[in-house]
Amino acid sequence: MEHWVVGLFLVFFTLELAVEGVLNELNLRYIRERCGPEGIPDDFRGRLSPEEYRRSVDYALARGRFQRWAEIYGGAVLLAVLFGGILPRVEELARTLAGRWNPAWQGPGVLFCFAVALILVFAGLPTDLYATFGIEARFGFNKTTPGLYLADKAKGLLLGIVLGLPFLWVVLTLMEIAGRFWWLWAFAFILGFQLLMIVVYPTLIAPLFNRFEPLEEGELRDRIEALAARVGFKTGGIYSMDGSKRSAHSNAYFTGIGRAKRIVLFDTLIAQMPVDQTLAVLAHEMGHYKMKHVRRMLVLEGALLFAGLYVLSLLLDYAPFYAAFGLAPSNHAALVLFSLVSGPAVFYLGPLLNYLSRRHEYEADRFAALALGDGRAMEEALVNLTVKNLANLTPHPWYSAYHYSHPTPVERIRAIRGWDTLRRGATAPLSA
Repeated sequence: MEHWVVGLFLVFFTLELAVEGVLNELNLRYIRERCGPEGIPDDFRGRLSPEEYRRSVDYALARGRFQRWAEIYGGAVLLAVLFGGILPRVEELARTLAGRWNPAWQGPGVLFCFAVALILVFAGLPTDLYATFGIEARFGFNKTTPGLYLADKAKGLLLGIVLGLPFLWVVLTLMEIAGRFWWLWAFAFILGFQLLMIVVYPTLIAPLFNRFEPLEEGELRDRIEALAARVGFKTGGIYSMDGSKRSAHSNAYFTGIGRAKRIVLFDTLIAQMPVDQTLAVLAHEMGHYKMKHVRRMLVLEGALLFAGLYVLSLLLDYAPFYAAFGLAPSNHAALVLFSLVSGPAVFYLGPLLNYLSRRHEYEADRFAALALGDGRAMEEALVNLTVKNLANLTPHPWYSAYHYSHPTPVERIRAIRGWDTLRRGATAPLSA
């Protein structure tokens, strides 16, 4: 039966690789066909120079060419881990190292899961390094020094030890002692852990990587506070973040839930945008909270977690599932194998999740337009972000559906103009 397991996995794996490859090639050809000045979308004519447009095209093409080889490399790494004898050797080493541990500490299982995760992190370094110090540096975005890069990786490893090892211990212990319905207990624990991380991330974890300072007094802060009060958005503070020490890309976001919510502005955004545009970006983010998008996505992610743990519970006692990859049945082997082989199976959920996310983006844009009285500031902010971040203006529609969690800038601007037209029509005086 293990041959059926291997065959089924390889079918899903090959389909994913083929779909990704075809979509990427379609996207690259679609972009090349529109690389000249005549390819600039009508909504950006006069707002984007031919040189800026050509630069955004070159950036999109460079990333697409890199993605072509990164997908192949990632697939080769996954196959090597699953079928190259790595997993049995790592498990044997984990059992040897944890041989003197008290069984209650789940030593072999914790070490095995952590070691496999570490192997995948190190295997991903070549593509990560090239993306950071190759493509991003070539187009003027990367500001990360080698020292800062290494420090970030070291901090990430430390967090993995401090948070990840106890997390694995609890999950493996629940799998061992909680009986037939262990997956329900694991679901409750993992969901609670995720919510806790959302609360503590802004104040305990994020400051390990960036410096956050209260936004200084002035027009921007005053108008943000006035907007938040007008729309009924309560926040635990407004902060600027030194995003420029890693990248020239600009952004703004909200983090945390409840009283732990923070408004965070990249220093690059503050430097690149007028106050009206910055306010529009924040109004958009407030819209996500006010329209309960964050809560909806948490519920959806919880449902997917619930379903995933249930499927894992069905596979837990299925011996061919382990034999297909050279392992003996165990709770830790089930966790690792399921995390590795489930990717190709759930890959096809991407378009559905992106569809929901894109709907939320449209709704948040509309909220911002209504909160500010019209959509002009939001439109100008989108143009500014597009130009500064070299966003791809002409992705292939299929590629966009599969990979873009946000509508394209052109789609968003047209939607905003449509709402403004409807609003003005609804408020215009009736003629005789």
